[in-house]
Amino acid sequence: MSAPPSLGPEALASAVLAPWRARLRDLDGVDPPVVVACSGGPDSLALLVLAVDAGLEPVAVHVDHGLRAGSEAEAALVAGAAERLGARFSAERVTIEPGANLEARARDARYDALERARDALGATAVLVGHTADDQAETVLLNLLRGSATAGLGGMPGRRGHIVRPLLALRRVDTTEVCARLDLTPFDDPMNADLGFRRVQLRREIIPALERVAGRDLVALLARQADVLRAESDFLDGLARAAWPPEGGAAPAAPLAAMPVVLARRAVRCWLGPPPPSLDEVDRVLAVARGEARATELAGGRRVRRSKGELHAESSH
Repeated sequence: MSAPPSLGPEALASAVLAPWRARLRDLDGVDPPVVVACSGGPDSLALLVLAVDAGLEPVAVHVDHGLRAGSEAEAALVAGAAERLGARFSAERVTIEPGANLEARARDARYDALERARDALGATAVLVGHTADDQAETVLLNLLRGSATAGLGGMPGRRGHIVRPLLALRRVDTTEVCARLDLTPFDDPMNADLGFRRVQLRREIIPALERVAGRDLVALLARQADVLRAESDFLDGLARAAWPPEGGAAPAAPLAAMPVVLARRAVRCWLGPPPPSLDEVDRVLAVARGEARATELAGGRRVRRSKGELHAESSH
């Protein structure tokens, strides 16, 4: 069986990628080389194609979570696609222990591996293939968790070294890009497993809501996410400027005197990740007002008041 033909500049040009190239986002100032997180699915393969087309000299990085048999075939698929496109390839492997929050722990391990690869390869950014469909699902997931406007703003197009250029594209777009270049993506069986809440949203809830609304909710939710994220980022900037003042100290009295809407944001920005819940934020404000001396937070953290200042520390 002969090897698939390479996909040089002529093949990319003949595939007429201009409509998708024009819809890439958040690549201003991103210089080559870049890491492309590539699972072998249609979204990440399309992202790899478009990164090559954009002259970003991508390195396709496949992260094997070791969660199912046959993952070597996925890595081989990505390596083959990278070779055809004239891109470099790198494989990373992480170990995820069974247990609760498997999806979240796998995601964290994947991003850690991608950052290590970016550093080792001297890349300027890590490109990930989230589309508008992923954004809509994320907004709904955050809504179900009771998230505030930061969560309803969905995924940022850019944060640190992570860039999401495909947020203006749909899954049908990435499938079409692959089809035009005769790339056969990997079909992840987890995408059909209704045991995952995201899959339930994708397969059942969003189609049902669209039937009720009589419109394309993915486009609506993605636009809403853009608006809410811009507003949330602006308000976060105001909160950071208001409290705590420069100098490292976190005086309790100014925080207690702030309007509660801004004070809550200031506390979230001050505490950083993992994001505190609304109840935790309000307990911190109670400490600032002198109604409690300290409060415990998730993630083994504690906030206490001493000599008129708030101190965030490990509770262990």
